[in-house]
Amino acid sequence: MPVKNRFAELLPEITEWRRDLHENPEILFETHRTAGIVAEKLKEFGCDEVVTGIGRTGVVGIIKGKADTKGRVIGLRADMDALPMTEETGLPYASKTKGAMHACGHDGHTAMLLGAAKYLAETRNFDGSVAVIFQPAEEGGGGGKEMVDDGMMERWNIQEVYGMHNWPGMPTGSFHIRPGAFFAATAVFDIEITGLGGHAAKPHETIDPTVTASHMVLALQSIASRNADPVKNIVVSVTSFETSSHAYNVIPEVVRLKGTVRTMDDDIQDLAEKRMREIAEGTAAMMGGRATLDFRRGYPVMENSEEQTEFAAEVARAVSGDCGDAPLVMGGEDFAFMLNARPGAYILVGNGDTAMVHHPKYNFNDEAIPAGCSWWAEIVERRLKVA
Repeated sequence: MPVKNRFAELLPEITEWRRDLHENPEILFETHRTAGIVAEKLKEFGCDEVVTGIGRTGVVGIIKGKADTKGRVIGLRADMDALPMTEETGLPYASKTKGAMHACGHDGHTAMLLGAAKYLAETRNFDGSVAVIFQPAEEGGGGGKEMVDDGMMERWNIQEVYGMHNWPGMPTGSFHIRPGAFFAATAVFDIEITGLGGHAAKPHETIDPTVTASHMVLALQSIASRNADPVKNIVVSVTSFETSSHAYNVIPEVVRLKGTVRTMDDDIQDLAEKRMREIAEGTAAMMGGRATLDFRRGYPVMENSEEQTEFAAEVARAVSGDCGDAPLVMGGEDFAFMLNARPGAYILVGNGDTAMVHHPKYNFNDEAIPAGCSWWAEIVERRLKVA
């Protein structure tokens, strides 16, 4: 079964939805306009139930099949939020919202799931029910956790859940997936180093936190190279180095470091936090100052279920003719919370030769829409096959 003809027919309409969402991005849980559009369209499609306000600003639509002899319910999830970035694409439908941009393709994910919902509501060629899930705040807000904590899985008896993300650099409309650990667990950290400030011409009268912090940045790299098992994945990145002084001739009193840690294993994340605290406090003490670490865990490892991954790959091969092996991704993905609550799978769909996600010149490739919609629809029609 190649791409469904219905989605080729719907492509101009779905593209129009996508570009409207792109032009009007909303961040984190502030997806009020987007959620309103989604809810309105789901009602227009004839969904049997449309509920807003799940996980604060999430939307869930329920579509019942021709029969319900199995009592099966499958969830399909798309994220709705944008990033706090300034767009540089120059597109005629570029963001009209200052400091916000759909730089990760969530506009495309939302539009594709709306397209699949329209088709499924028209045909209802399945036995059971589908929950189409539109989630806010994937980009650091934990909207997936909020929806799960709101009782979404239990309320609609969702037994499996499937998600999708576009991926630049892969052929448009192609699919890639892997079982088990797929996207990394995330954490962020702040380290505050306190010394004794003074005149830059008299460093002997100071305890220079800039020198201390510089040693610390280098020492933190030893966690990956010398503390973690070499076959296990870990990234420790210091992304901000800020001093309390901006003068040329002043040694500051305080330096603050910020950064992120990514791991594919809970034990390695525990090790990272332990060693970071030891390195921060020990390095500062060695130099005569002091340091504090604030280590905050974010999303857990996103792990695909074995059976559902095999099924998702089978559907991908039916749609596009092939399904490749996806790489491990050290980025975070809060679909992990839904996969922790229910078995399921997450797949990548190719976005073609475009800028990478989170880049100011990124744009979702509308040519991927028919493949993405077809995969979601076929997941339902095969998994909930009519008796």
